[in-house]
Amino acid sequence: MSDQENNGAPLLTLNRAARLVGVSRGALQKRIKDGELPTFEGMVKPEDLLRAYPDTQLEDAAILERFTHIKDEAFAHRVRERLLPEPEVLAERLTGLGRELAQAKALVEHYKTVTDWLYDKFGEHEKSGGQEVKGIMGPLKLWLRHELEKESRSDQLQSLVVKESFLRLMTATVRLLPNRHEFFVEGSDSILDAALRAGISLRYGCSNGNCGMCKAKVVSGKTLPVRHYDYLFSEAEKNQGYVLLCSHTAVSDLEIEANEIVGAQDVPEQEIAARVKKIERLGDDMALLHLQTPRTKRLQFLAGQSAALETGNGAEAEYPVASCPCDDRNLQFHIRRVAGDRLSEYVFRKLKNGDIVSLTGPHGEFTLHEDSPHSLIFLAYGNGFAPIKSLIEHAMARDVAESMHLYWLAGKDGHYLNNLCRSWADALDNFHYMPLEAEPARSGAALKQVIKEHPDLAGFDVYAAGPAPFLATVKKFLRDRRLPENQLFNNRVDG
Repeated sequence: MSDQENNGAPLLTLNRAARLVGVSRGALQKRIKDGELPTFEGMVKPEDLLRAYPDTQLEDAAILERFTHIKDEAFAHRVRERLLPEPEVLAERLTGLGRELAQAKALVEHYKTVTDWLYDKFGEHEKSGGQEVKGIMGPLKLWLRHELEKESRSDQLQSLVVKESFLRLMTATVRLLPNRHEFFVEGSDSILDAALRAGISLRYGCSNGNCGMCKAKVVSGKTLPVRHYDYLFSEAEKNQGYVLLCSHTAVSDLEIEANEIVGAQDVPEQEIAARVKKIERLGDDMALLHLQTPRTKRLQFLAGQSAALETGNGAEAEYPVASCPCDDRNLQFHIRRVAGDRLSEYVFRKLKNGDIVSLTGPHGEFTLHEDSPHSLIFLAYGNGFAPIKSLIEHAMARDVAESMHLYWLAGKDGHYLNNLCRSWADALDNFHYMPLEAEPARSGAALKQVIKEHPDLAGFDVYAAGPAPFLATVKKFLRDRRLPENQLFNNRVDG
């Protein structure tokens, strides 16, 4: 892929472009990789975007409805109030758009003056020149008039520009350096909260404006404080444009230098006293435990990791976090009742709303390889679905995969969150779900459905979680189908 020259045309970030035409960022990146969509420094022109997606419907709200449905329905546990930006932020963005409009109008007037002058000159040469000159100038005049009056695709392009302007008014795009990861800041979100909600793992501590761990350097763009903070910057940091991400929002599009977490080794172990928010029975022997951390001490973790839980009876056990890091205060754990297991028995018999559960973690390296170009296949057996659920929700938040396929194997009545998975499939065009029945050691027959739908696995990363017999079957099954070993990731989950 080679970048095209900009020539002064307005450019769209990949996040904005994907959102405007209603596709995943991963799908857009594949078009770029295949040479179907030219870019300039990682950005695209509106006209090139429309050329790649000629059937885009820009006259309705389908894109925003789809986005809202994903955020509010697929992530049902993450209910939040969707607010307009603060008046100061709206005023700044309106001012910026007004300046751009004035500049665009001035440029249009300049082009009109130039084209009028050219048209008159063509006419003068046509009148004063010989037959040969008339033969050149006449067609040139007709061509120029035709180009000036041509409206093919202009309505669609104008509609795209209008929608992009509205999107810029309501949101700001933040690009992180040096990795160039992007996310939107919406409403009155702080930059930190917006990053976490988008699945971006930034370093932070108290998230309350005291510790300074989330400080970042603003390279370009403008921010505005949205909450009080006590951290004191040095004079050098002030001069270099440092801000606290937990206490500032984005007024305009930003480029910032910030500390990202790139792997499990970068996440510190934490000890947190969380409170039971709700215990939801999903069956006779399965419970969904909702824990909420203090507002100023949230659990930093990567999707797919686990944490050790300790209940009031002193029982301790390790469980995968079954929720997305994008909502790091509200944590979910899938607790299967096991006879003789003190912690699970305590959850089912004595634990109640408001009780304290101690958390230690996170642990494990079963995490999403976000920079991989491959589509994703998720294989879960039983409550191995817990870490898989976390990975899926994170992949949805990051919007990086071209397609995602979930195969959930379980015994009869073992798909305890079947409706949630179906809601994902309904909300997302690129998400596919199939529940399968099988015993752990006899899952090979069920796995044949994967090969039936995907005979060539070379373009997929496969994430599998479940008991040891299931993982052994998966490994042999996929090895026999020549899946590269570095594209299979396993996590043992018993119970």
